[in-house]
Amino acid sequence: MKIYWIKAQAPRRVLALIKHLGIEAQCIELDLMGGGLKTPAYTALNPNRKVPTLVDGESVLWESSAIMAYLCIKQGSDMWPAHEPAEQVEVLRWLSWNDQHWASAVAPFYFEHVVKATFHIGEPDQAEMTAAIPALEKFAAVLNQHLEGREFVACNRLTIADFQLASMACEWRHSQMPFEDYPNVVRWLDGLMRLPAWADPWPATAAEKAGALA
Repeated sequence: MKIYWIKAQAPRRVLALIKHLGIEAQCIELDLMGGGLKTPAYTALNPNRKVPTLVDGESVLWESSAIMAYLCIKQGSDMWPAHEPAEQVEVLRWLSWNDQHWASAVAPFYFEHVVKATFHIGEPDQAEMTAAIPALEKFAAVLNQHLEGREFVACNRLTIADFQLASMACEWRHSQMPFEDYPNVVRWLDGLMRLPAWADPWPATAAEKAGALA
């Protein structure tokens, strides 16, 4: 099994799941700045030219939520409730909510602080983050209310919905996301950070591997 990745939020949740479930996989880092997503060989696997992409024998799969469900089915993990239709609907609700509402609400803060720093593309733009506060507060209130008395987002246990929703918000302090008035969101995010695989999901990068051989 191969997983193609760069250091970004969508691969993070897949890599964390692999590590959490103890799945053996070859994690192949692509050179984003060097055009690794645009090569003919990679485009043949993922026409979107994005990551992550999974290759498992003849199976080729993209989109992180689908990859996570696939990995859970393969491993027999109830983080994707393959045999419980009602629980599948509950997880799907939160995956959809993330993709339609939550991700876009937290994305400006993540981009300004994490993406820009990772790829050396400038300093955070405070005006962009200020403009994004109303949307973030709207949906943080929804999630905060839902998490009252709950440790996890769905099914009263850890599921791929937690990894999906937390991926761009896990560095909320560093990204200056205004979560001070949403204690249940903070409690949930900090709780996930106690999972070793979630706190440190990244394989060794090419640079780290080269340094180890030097």
